[in-house]
Amino acid sequence: MSHDYRFSQKLIHWLMAVFITLDLVVAQKFGGDMELWDRLDSRIDHASLNLVVMCLFLLRVYLRRQHGAPPAPSNMSNWQVNLSKITHLGIYILMASLFITGLITAMQATDPLPAFGIYDFTLGNRDETLFQFVRQFHEAATQLMIALIALHVMAAIYHQVVLRDQVMSRMWRSKVHKNAQLDPQ
Repeated sequence: MSHDYRFSQKLIHWLMAVFITLDLVVAQKFGGDMELWDRLDSRIDHASLNLVVMCLFLLRVYLRRQHGAPPAPSNMSNWQVNLSKITHLGIYILMASLFITGLITAMQATDPLPAFGIYDFTLGNRDETLFQFVRQFHEAATQLMIALIALHVMAAIYHQVVLRDQVMSRMWRSKVHKNAQLDPQ
Protein backbone atom coordinates (compact mmCIF):
# COMPACT_ATOMS: atom_id res chain seq x y z
CA MET A 1 0.00 0.00 0.00
CA SER A 2 1.22 3.49 -0.84
CA HIS A 3 2.41 5.91 1.84
CA ASP A 4 0.54 8.66 0.05
CA TYR A 5 -2.93 9.26 -1.34
CA ARG A 6 -3.42 9.25 -5.09
CA PHE A 7 -3.64 12.61 -6.81
CA SER A 8 -7.32 12.03 -7.63
CA GLN A 9 -8.08 11.41 -3.93
CA LYS A 10 -6.27 14.60 -2.93
CA LEU A 11 -8.00 16.66 -5.59
CA ILE A 12 -11.45 15.43 -4.55
CA HIS A 13 -10.63 16.01 -0.86
CA TRP A 14 -9.73 19.66 -1.48
CA LEU A 15 -12.58 20.30 -3.91
CA MET A 16 -14.99 18.94 -1.33
CA ALA A 17 -13.41 21.15 1.35
CA VAL A 18 -13.97 24.25 -0.81
CA PHE A 19 -17.54 23.36 -1.82
CA ILE A 20 -18.56 22.30 1.71
CA THR A 21 -17.16 25.54 3.13
CA LEU A 22 -19.07 27.58 0.53
CA ASP A 23 -22.20 25.59 1.25
CA LEU A 24 -21.93 26.12 5.01
CA VAL A 25 -21.65 29.87 4.41
CA VAL A 26 -24.77 29.78 2.22
CA ALA A 27 -26.66 27.57 4.70
CA GLN A 28 -25.82 29.82 7.66
CA LYS A 29 -27.70 32.62 5.93
CA PHE A 30 -30.95 30.69 6.38
CA GLY A 31 -31.04 31.41 10.11
CA GLY A 32 -30.95 35.18 9.67
CA ASP A 33 -33.35 37.79 8.37
CA MET A 34 -33.59 37.60 4.60
CA GLU A 35 -35.79 38.89 1.85
CA LEU A 36 -37.89 36.12 0.28
CA TRP A 37 -36.04 36.33 -3.06
CA ASP A 38 -32.68 36.02 -1.27
CA ARG A 39 -33.92 33.02 0.72
CA LEU A 40 -35.09 31.29 -2.47
CA ASP A 41 -31.80 32.08 -4.27
CA SER A 42 -29.83 30.80 -1.27
CA ARG A 43 -31.84 27.57 -1.21
CA ILE A 44 -31.15 27.07 -4.92
CA ASP A 45 -27.43 27.71 -4.33
CA HIS A 46 -27.51 25.29 -1.39
CA ALA A 47 -29.17 22.55 -3.47
CA SER A 48 -26.81 23.09 -6.40
CA LEU A 49 -23.67 23.02 -4.25
CA ASN A 50 -24.91 19.88 -2.54
CA LEU A 51 -25.36 18.07 -5.84
CA VAL A 52 -21.73 18.84 -6.67
CA VAL A 53 -20.60 17.68 -3.20
CA MET A 54 -22.71 14.53 -3.47
CA CYS A 55 -21.11 13.59 -6.81
CA LEU A 56 -17.64 14.24 -5.38
CA PHE A 57 -18.53 12.27 -2.26
CA LEU A 58 -19.65 9.24 -4.26
CA LEU A 59 -16.48 9.41 -6.33
CA ARG A 60 -14.43 9.79 -3.14
CA VAL A 61 -16.01 6.72 -1.55
CA TYR A 62 -15.41 4.74 -4.75
CA LEU A 63 -11.74 5.79 -4.92
CA ARG A 64 -11.27 5.06 -1.22
CA ARG A 65 -12.59 1.55 -1.74
CA GLN A 66 -10.41 1.09 -4.83
CA HIS A 67 -7.15 2.54 -3.50
CA GLY A 68 -7.54 2.64 0.28
CA ALA A 69 -5.65 5.05 2.46
CA PRO A 70 -2.02 5.17 3.49
CA PRO A 71 -1.27 3.46 6.79
CA ALA A 72 -0.99 5.58 9.89
CA PRO A 73 2.57 6.39 10.96
CA SER A 74 4.02 3.57 13.04
CA ASN A 75 4.65 5.92 15.97
CA MET A 76 1.01 7.05 16.10
CA SER A 77 -0.77 5.87 19.24
CA ASN A 78 -3.71 3.49 19.01
CA TRP A 79 -6.15 6.03 20.40
CA GLN A 80 -5.18 8.51 17.67
CA VAL A 81 -5.53 5.89 14.93
CA ASN A 82 -8.94 4.83 16.29
CA LEU A 83 -10.13 8.43 16.70
CA SER A 84 -9.05 9.18 13.14
CA LYS A 85 -10.99 6.19 11.80
CA ILE A 86 -14.08 7.08 13.85
CA THR A 87 -13.92 10.73 12.77
CA HIS A 88 -13.62 9.84 9.08
CA LEU A 89 -16.43 7.29 9.32
CA GLY A 90 -18.56 9.86 11.15
CA ILE A 91 -17.94 12.44 8.46
CA TYR A 92 -18.93 9.95 5.75
CA ILE A 93 -22.09 8.88 7.60
CA LEU A 94 -23.09 12.47 8.35
CA MET A 95 -22.45 13.52 4.76
CA ALA A 96 -24.72 10.74 3.48
CA SER A 97 -27.41 11.61 6.03
CA LEU A 98 -27.19 15.30 5.07
CA PHE A 99 -27.83 14.40 1.41
CA ILE A 100 -30.81 12.23 2.31
CA THR A 101 -32.39 14.65 4.80
CA GLY A 102 -31.66 17.60 2.52
CA LEU A 103 -33.36 15.87 -0.40
CA ILE A 104 -36.41 15.02 1.72
CA THR A 105 -36.74 18.62 2.96
CA ALA A 106 -36.23 19.95 -0.60
CA MET A 107 -38.99 17.69 -1.87
CA GLN A 108 -41.31 19.11 0.79
CA ALA A 109 -40.71 22.72 -0.24
CA THR A 110 -43.65 24.64 -1.69
CA ASP A 111 -41.55 27.13 -3.65
CA PRO A 112 -39.66 25.85 -6.71
CA LEU A 113 -36.13 24.67 -5.98
CA PRO A 114 -34.43 24.24 -9.38
CA ALA A 115 -30.85 23.08 -8.74
CA PHE A 116 -28.59 24.76 -11.29
CA GLY A 117 -31.77 26.36 -12.60
CA ILE A 118 -32.63 23.05 -14.28
CA TYR A 119 -34.20 20.38 -12.09
CA ASP A 120 -36.88 21.21 -9.51
CA PHE A 121 -36.83 18.84 -6.53
CA THR A 122 -40.08 20.02 -4.97
CA LEU A 123 -43.22 17.95 -4.94
CA GLY A 124 -45.32 21.08 -4.45
CA ASN A 125 -47.33 19.81 -1.49
CA ARG A 126 -45.54 20.27 1.78
CA ASP A 127 -46.14 17.88 4.61
CA GLU A 128 -45.27 20.28 7.43
CA THR A 129 -44.93 17.52 10.02
CA LEU A 130 -42.51 15.51 7.89
CA PHE A 131 -40.61 18.67 6.91
CA GLN A 132 -40.10 19.79 10.52
CA PHE A 133 -39.22 16.27 11.68
CA VAL A 134 -36.58 15.71 9.00
CA ARG A 135 -35.29 19.28 9.25
CA GLN A 136 -34.34 18.67 12.92
CA PHE A 137 -32.11 15.78 11.86
CA HIS A 138 -30.66 17.81 8.99
CA GLU A 139 -29.75 20.68 11.31
CA ALA A 140 -28.33 18.37 14.00
CA ALA A 141 -26.26 16.50 11.38
CA THR A 142 -24.97 19.85 10.10
CA GLN A 143 -23.80 20.86 13.57
CA LEU A 144 -22.17 17.47 14.15
CA MET A 145 -20.50 17.71 10.73
CA ILE A 146 -19.07 21.12 11.59
CA ALA A 147 -17.72 19.69 14.87
CA LEU A 148 -16.09 16.71 13.13
CA ILE A 149 -14.61 18.93 10.42
CA ALA A 150 -13.16 21.17 13.16
CA LEU A 151 -11.71 18.09 14.91
CA HIS A 152 -10.28 16.89 11.58
CA VAL A 153 -8.64 20.26 10.88
CA MET A 154 -7.27 20.58 14.43
CA ALA A 155 -5.79 17.06 14.22
CA ALA A 156 -4.16 17.87 10.88
CA ILE A 157 -2.65 21.06 12.31
CA TYR A 158 -1.50 19.19 15.44
CA HIS A 159 0.25 16.58 13.30
CA GLN A 160 1.84 19.23 11.08
CA VAL A 161 2.90 21.79 13.71
CA VAL A 162 3.40 19.84 16.93
CA LEU A 163 4.29 16.29 15.92
CA ARG A 164 5.78 17.16 12.52
CA ASP A 165 5.07 13.62 11.40
CA GLN A 166 4.07 14.43 7.81
CA VAL A 167 0.51 13.09 8.22
CA MET A 168 -0.99 16.27 6.81
CA SER A 169 1.46 16.45 3.94
CA ARG A 170 0.18 13.12 2.59
CA MET A 171 -3.01 14.94 1.59
CA TRP A 172 -1.21 18.11 0.54
CA ARG A 173 1.89 17.40 -1.46
CA SER A 174 2.21 15.88 -4.87
CA LYS A 175 5.09 13.46 -4.99
CA VAL A 176 6.89 12.99 -8.30
CA HIS A 177 10.29 11.34 -8.21
CA LYS A 178 13.06 11.99 -10.70
CA ASN A 179 13.35 9.27 -13.32
CA ALA A 180 10.00 7.79 -12.24
CA GLN A 181 7.16 7.34 -14.67
CA LEU A 182 4.13 9.43 -13.86
CA ASP A 183 1.29 7.36 -12.46
CA PRO A 184 -1.92 8.50 -14.20
CA GLN A 185 -3.78 8.51 -10.93
